[in-house]
Amino acid sequence: MNITSRNPAPPVTTPLYHSLLLDFSLALRNVLRQRRRSYIAVIAIGFGVVAMMLAAGFIEWILHETREDAIANQYGHIQVVRPGYHDRGQADPYAFLLPKSSPALSALEHTPGVQSIAPRLAFNGLVSHGESTLTFIGEGIDPAKDPALRNLHVVKGKLLRTGNDKGILMGAGLADNLGVKPGDTVVLLVNTASGGINAVEGPVTGLTFTAMKGIDDSILRIPIGMAQSLLRVSGAHVWIATLRHTEMTDAVVARLKKERALQDFEIVPWTHLADFYNKTVDLFSRQIGVVKLIIALIIVLSISNTMTMNVMERTVEIGTAMALGIKRKRILTLFLMEGLLVGVLGGALGIAGGLLLAYSASAIGIPMPPAPGMTEGFDASILITPRIVLEAAALSVTTTLLASVYPSWRASRLVIVEALRHNR
Repeated sequence: MNITSRNPAPPVTTPLYHSLLLDFSLALRNVLRQRRRSYIAVIAIGFGVVAMMLAAGFIEWILHETREDAIANQYGHIQVVRPGYHDRGQADPYAFLLPKSSPALSALEHTPGVQSIAPRLAFNGLVSHGESTLTFIGEGIDPAKDPALRNLHVVKGKLLRTGNDKGILMGAGLADNLGVKPGDTVVLLVNTASGGINAVEGPVTGLTFTAMKGIDDSILRIPIGMAQSLLRVSGAHVWIATLRHTEMTDAVVARLKKERALQDFEIVPWTHLADFYNKTVDLFSRQIGVVKLIIALIIVLSISNTMTMNVMERTVEIGTAMALGIKRKRILTLFLMEGLLVGVLGGALGIAGGLLLAYSASAIGIPMPPAPGMTEGFDASILITPRIVLEAAALSVTTTLLASVYPSWRASRLVIVEALRHNR
């Protein structure tokens, strides 16, 4: 009777695994042996990684704030309009009105990921107070659902409230030019859909500030019911869809385009409308790319010099190892491992330092002067994302490996006899 043991045989360490483990141990010892030189190399890599993380994190924060501000105050996450509204709507706005209620609106409200739907009605005209009259750009909004009201900074007065059918929320610059304050009554004069003229009188409930002088000098917002009565229309120009997270935009847009009830409408994500944001991303991406290239060149030159010095000082050791039968490929692998270890240590040090400095600077705040077109400065922060951490780790590892290639290849190509007679 053959009895087969049910216990599996113990795993056998393969020669390749054993060789790599031994080479790793030797590489670590060689790195620790040249401590001063290794410390300098690790610190150089760490400083480079910290600089890259702080620069990238600062730009990431600017882009994030610009994105969220554009979504909240201007575009929303997704806009549903009549086809051609964004191209020809300024010339003939009344030809692109959306219905007040329809199956499409119901489909929007029940789409997964959509938090709320708010109608907006765009118009313009003249606003008067006393003997002063100025032009304005207006929006009729739903005070309960429109995302713009959740992020507006009110300088004086209060935001529009549900149930207040006559309130006017005015930009601080427009109010200053007109000479009004919260509680004052102004008159709005517009052209109606039929070609006539209509006017409405209402109190100024509050003054808002967006830091964009061009917007603050011309914008005012009123309840959408008041706007519809003023223009003598029903419905709106745009349905603003607010999502739970900005990252869901592409998925929700794809889902909405498949909805049968929305086939006669145009689904426009915020990325297609925020031209300033898109150009800012393109500009800053090029700038951070240049920064990464400079840091990579500094690391490559630093590590290449360190590895070359290691090869020169250990020429006799390399010759002895090859004379004892160590293959050139293994010599190459050993020096590449040394470079990799230095890169990993420098990257870890840089990532830890970058995170610490980023969180500290964000907690304190970075005072910034007013940007072009803005009237006030702001406190900036540094936003470190997982992508930035991965890029920092990749930068430290790839640059050190690249810098180690030539010194490692040079060490593996030494002639044994000449190596043994080195320094004699």
